[in-house]
Amino acid sequence: MSVFRGLVGLVALLLSSLPATARSVTDAAGRVVEIPDKVQRVLAAGPPASVLVYVLAPEKLAGWVREPKPEEKAFLLPAVRDLPVFGQLTGKGGTANMEAVLAARPDIIVDVGTVSATYASLADKVQAQTGIPYVLIDGTFARSAAMLRETGAILGVPERAEALAAYADEKLAALEKSLAAIPAEKRPSVYFGRGAEGLETGLSGSINMEILEAAGARNAAAAAGKGGLTQVSLEQVLSWKPDVILASSPKFAHAIKDDPLWRELDAVKAGRIHVAPALPFGWIDSPPGVNRLIGISWLEHTLYPEAFPAKLDEDVRTFFKLFYHVELDDAQLAGLIGRDADR
Repeated sequence: MSVFRGLVGLVALLLSSLPATARSVTDAAGRVVEIPDKVQRVLAAGPPASVLVYVLAPEKLAGWVREPKPEEKAFLLPAVRDLPVFGQLTGKGGTANMEAVLAARPDIIVDVGTVSATYASLADKVQAQTGIPYVLIDGTFARSAAMLRETGAILGVPERAEALAAYADEKLAALEKSLAAIPAEKRPSVYFGRGAEGLETGLSGSINMEILEAAGARNAAAAAGKGGLTQVSLEQVLSWKPDVILASSPKFAHAIKDDPLWRELDAVKAGRIHVAPALPFGWIDSPPGVNRLIGISWLEHTLYPEAFPAKLDEDVRTFFKLFYHVELDDAQLAGLIGRDADR
């Protein structure tokens, strides 16, 4: 039997055993999707969806897009640490094995992030191939509370969703109020370097960098135009003269301190290089998901320490307990937020 015939047969078998659809939802792309009345197993199409489903209903998460690293598992519930890995269904680096996806028998597939005609087409394609309802959720940072409520309704956990959404509403309202008091000239230009070389970043309009604008900063790479993630040159970064450098990789942050070319930047000379926290999920990016709600607190304290004098510690403890079900001890807290390049 060919692989194709086998896949078709598996789809037919699973379709015959799927629960009867009992309700329809209109997703962020305007697609009307029939989903089971009770959703018990959810497959995440990509990393942002993994985080969203985990914080709302970890017991319904069918598996991970990639295997969590040991240091990440320490901040995850024991029951989900070793779930199966299915790969990424759509977007950059799609790696999912469709036969494994079908065999997992999820009730729905959830995808979170940028909503466009391309992603809607990909959702339609995967749904047609698998017979599994595929729902797109708008993952824009400003819609964090709405995203939580919408997904909570789909998963059947509205009370849990409301508790998390209320946190998001309060956090973003307080941020807006505090930022209003910071004049434009006090708002820094920030370069966010991804990877060990630090030369991948997000352009203007990239969902990966929208948290910088939410924090009142200016994305230095916006000078290169609009788009998503892209590779830039060191010469470009030098020409942008960012006030602050954020690094996703400690290796990059340490390397540029002694690099004579990078040291041409005032940000490097002054030590304004910060490693973005990344456990159990990236706080700024990787992925650009609901995890950014704690990332925005870290940015506030990093970029405007005088305007946000309250301790970051309490914010982090509250977020981890509410979203990740983790009571942080002092060592864990220090490990999470004590990763600046100068330390």
